[in-house]
Amino acid sequence: MKNKNLTIPVVLISVAIPLGVALLFFLPHTDIRVGFDLKVLPLIEAVLNFTTFIFLLSSFYFIKRGNRKAHKTCNLIAVALSVLFLIVYLIFHFLSEQAHYGGTGLSRYIYFTLLISHIILSAVIVPLVLVTLVRALKGNFIRHKKIARITWPLWLYVTLSGVIVYVMMAPYY
Repeated sequence: MKNKNLTIPVVLISVAIPLGVALLFFLPHTDIRVGFDLKVLPLIEAVLNFTTFIFLLSSFYFIKRGNRKAHKTCNLIAVALSVLFLIVYLIFHFLSEQAHYGGTGLSRYIYFTLLISHIILSAVIVPLVLVTLVRALKGNFIRHKKIARITWPLWLYVTLSGVIVYVMMAPYY
């Protein structure tokens, strides 16, 4: 891994994921029947986001105590959970009609502020996580640490804001 140049895959993935997600909102709704209630998928997404949040906090705890192995394990699990989240998210939005937030007043402003920041940072976090991960796996810990100081709080915010958005949106699914 140390000698491989992963810039092209990082760029391709960083562009493909936000484009794929954006395309879901322009594709016609599909009427595929599945053997379960799709409305459970947003809850699964929230659980995956919250679990990722916990692993990110654990990762920080372990690195501050010098336990690199546990730190690495927590981050690899966080990445895997994020990939699983993306798969569930894509399935839900491909198979379901778009739900709309029905709150009013201050809650509406809070919801849309959270949602917009969550969406923007979700796109930003993809290349940051990938670059941070690649630097760590290559053993370039000085550069890894520099970008991780940006990646970690943003990723933490994205996971937690995703849970809050779900809680606020749950009555409208």
